[in-house]
Amino acid sequence: MKHILPILLAAAAIALTGCETINVRPVYDPVGYKPKNPSNVRVKVSLENRMVYVLEGDKPLLVAATAIGTPAKPTPRGSFRVIEKIENKRSGSYGFWVKGDSIIAATSGQRPGGGYRYIGFPMQYWVGFSPGYGFHVGSVWPTPRTHGCLRLHENAAREFFEIVRIGTPVSIAQTQPEDATLGKNPPRPQDYNDPDPPKAFTISSAVFKKDPNDIPRDQP
Repeated sequence: MKHILPILLAAAAIALTGCETINVRPVYDPVGYKPKNPSNVRVKVSLENRMVYVLEGDKPLLVAATAIGTPAKPTPRGSFRVIEKIENKRSGSYGFWVKGDSIIAATSGQRPGGGYRYIGFPMQYWVGFSPGYGFHVGSVWPTPRTHGCLRLHENAAREFFEIVRIGTPVSIAQTQPEDATLGKNPPRPQDYNDPDPPKAFTISSAVFKKDPNDIPRDQP
């Protein structure tokens, strides 16, 4: 997904100030490749380096930054397998209570009063590896931020979703050997600096964006 908002904002700044020196945030768009043998695909996650490595044998198919769980709600460690894939999923625990124009952020167990209905927070391109835990689209903060899930930038999440399948092994550890090679000084998204979208947008179906360009490529 190619975002033009930073460019438009920069252009507006030039028009208003006449300044020609601007810093435009680089687009974060890691390349993913289709596996030749899907049964050989595996996922490795480094919590210390906050990176996801998708490999076919020893060949990298996708390398992407991730946001991890907080110390209070840590991302689980261990060996898992992909147990579900849901393209447009909403959280059953965290979201909003809605009644008319009233939209209140709260957990699913905190109904603010009668007449409210619950709408979960969007977790597009959900890839679950353990009950209640999975990879999904979300802001990739440089510090532990999630409730245990592994958030991926939207430009990486769909490619990840397409590459893995039910049963793909997932290894989550404090460090991975790939940290010294594939994960050494990688680019990282800065989407955590973006303002939160309006709540009315977040609870709508429009939040589930799709870009046909964000699919894995054939291997060279």
